[in-house]
Amino acid sequence: MCDDHLFAFFTKVHIADSTGFGLPECLEKLFPGSGGSASKAGAKIQLVWDYKRSVFAHFALTPWNIPDQKYVDKVVALAQKGILFIFDLGYFKINAFECIAKVGAYFLSRLNHQTHIYAGTAIHLLPLDLASFLKTVAADMVETQLFIGAQERLPARLIASRVPDDIVNERRRVARKNAKKKGYTPSKTHLELLSWNLFITNVPRTVWTPATVLKAYPIRWQVELIFKSWKSYCHLAAINAKTQDTVLCDLYGRMLLVLLNYALYPPVRSALWVKTQRELSLLKLVRHFQALADSWMKVIFESELALRHFLQRACASAERLAAKAVRKRRTSVQILCESLRQQSESIDVAAAVNA
Repeated sequence: MCDDHLFAFFTKVHIADSTGFGLPECLEKLFPGSGGSASKAGAKIQLVWDYKRSVFAHFALTPWNIPDQKYVDKVVALAQKGILFIFDLGYFKINAFECIAKVGAYFLSRLNHQTHIYAGTAIHLLPLDLASFLKTVAADMVETQLFIGAQERLPARLIASRVPDDIVNERRRVARKNAKKKGYTPSKTHLELLSWNLFITNVPRTVWTPATVLKAYPIRWQVELIFKSWKSYCHLAAINAKTQDTVLCDLYGRMLLVLLNYALYPPVRSALWVKTQRELSLLKLVRHFQALADSWMKVIFESELALRHFLQRACASAERLAAKAVRKRRTSVQILCESLRQQSESIDVAAAVNA
């Protein structure tokens, strides 16, 4: 694919995320909801998307009331040397990052503002007031090496990028609103740190510059397209049955449809790229197979050969109908690739000068 060399250093790229949805109240005991004013019953799908191969590395249905921070230990069990994990803030857990680093794997995550941070050397560490440190920074981006965790003292790179004022004001408004709803006042330090995008990683600077880290993190949003396809086209969150057995049959049937769709995604994506050098639209592909659902269901009850021929025809037509539109504006992946090429050239020049 066009972004292969972006992640060439890593054996796999695992993007971890989850999505929740309400269920009929008859499933309250099996799948308790998130509490509060939300549905009494609800489920959450925990997904680890293998970005380089476009397959599910982990796919699990859980009750909605299990927090991501607790579930992340099962995600980390996938860690092997050379794998990169990209997390959102809900999975922030220093013990999990430590487990990843111990096996020679890598992590990229936003920083939780409540994390204990230390600066110095591994022998002599001092607490770092991050908000005060960032006040001394004149540039729009800064990188520093630090240690995170009151007990773990895990070494990591911090990359901070200044946020435009209008976004900062909106972040602070939302933070104050959420805090008021929960009965507390956000700290001054928290409000000050909202002026920055804060990321931590153990990926070496020789692999990714700070600018590349900032551009690489949004790759995580690919998972949001997957979730959108589940809910908008596979209708995973629109189960109207009333009895427990009927709801479960409907739920598991739709999950099987999700798995079947995504089992076909990698070969179609690869074939399209080889033939036309064009990327496959995930949402278009799911819509394409959704339109063929009735024919698909009928052929399942015929011979294995008939099913094979049907899927071959469906995949061939998907190559024509589900390609991303050609556009003049560079894609995020192309921008990332250009960033890495420039980085590689700079490293080569520096090596030549220092030789």
